[in-house]
Amino acid sequence: MTQPRWLDSQEKAAWNAFLEVSHRVERRVEHHLREQEGLSHPQYEILVRLADAPDWQLRMTELAESLLTSKSGASYQIGKLEKAGLVRRSSCPGDDRGVLAVLTEEGMATLRRAAPGHVELVRSSLIDLLSREQLAALTDGLDTVARGLED
Repeated sequence: MTQPRWLDSQEKAAWNAFLEVSHRVERRVEHHLREQEGLSHPQYEILVRLADAPDWQLRMTELAESLLTSKSGASYQIGKLEKAGLVRRSSCPGDDRGVLAVLTEEGMATLRRAAPGHVELVRSSLIDLLSREQLAALTDGLDTVARGLED
């Protein structure tokens, strides 16, 4: 049996810093969105994805893939957004089995209200704390990790 490749002090520091920052930022974002608009972070992400899509709609499978979640996970969140009147489901034209998630006018209004505070929180919790060089290095490093983790 081979021994695990334990983390050295630099690797351990990087891992611990990643965990701390990701947890702290996520908690801040989640708390802010819940307090301001009654949305979870995944629900906000869905509104953003739909607002950026043509005709404010995406197939459920495409939405789940873009969110890096399961179809059932996306469906659960869409159900909550549907109850709030922010999203509706629609059948795909020409595909009886396909389902579209469609952003409603109320959903877009909610997103427009939430976005300024959200972006300010993202800035104050991460972006504005780093220099342009640090942002570039962070982006480069995280892009490398993301490509390495793609299915």
